[in-house]
Amino acid sequence: MIQIRNTENRYGAMAMFLHWFMAVVIFFLLGIGLYMTRIPIGILKLKLFGWHKEWGILILMLVVVRLAWHLINITPLLPAHIARWQKFAAHSVHFIFYVLMFLLPITGWMLSSAAGFPVSFFGLFVLPDLVSPNEELRLWLTTVHAWLAYGLILVICMHVAAALEHHFIYKDDILRRMLP
Repeated sequence: MIQIRNTENRYGAMAMFLHWFMAVVIFFLLGIGLYMTRIPIGILKLKLFGWHKEWGILILMLVVVRLAWHLINITPLLPAHIARWQKFAAHSVHFIFYVLMFLLPITGWMLSSAAGFPVSFFGLFVLPDLVSPNEELRLWLTTVHAWLAYGLILVICMHVAAALEHHFIYKDDILRRMLP
């Protein structure tokens, strides 16, 4: 039987789904974000910007769901052999993930508002502008959004490296408990 909720030893199906689905979408967003900013203005660029905004808003919605799920569930315990500093690092990285998964879509939404472009959610509805059109603010938010994305890339690399280190070097179940 599929365990929906987390246990002390393993993540449940809901946490795994949110983790892996959001990971795929975030990789997609980072990839098209890096690509679309380097190509000339045209139909492809506008289409990529639209996708980037729609999927970014989905991530914002899912991070709220994920945070709520995290708050009503237990978190599997870290193995006893892990040093205190590693436990602190693991908790810090997860906290930073939540902050970045919230701030990136918000700054993107603000950036789009400052540029005078609406943010649609897959054509279902248009979100209200968070700020008035403002070129100076748009330029500043462009820089902030980019640096937050680079920060997310760094945190993802640290997270993946730590998971692989635990799997291949420490040979513990840290990685396996997030796998189906």
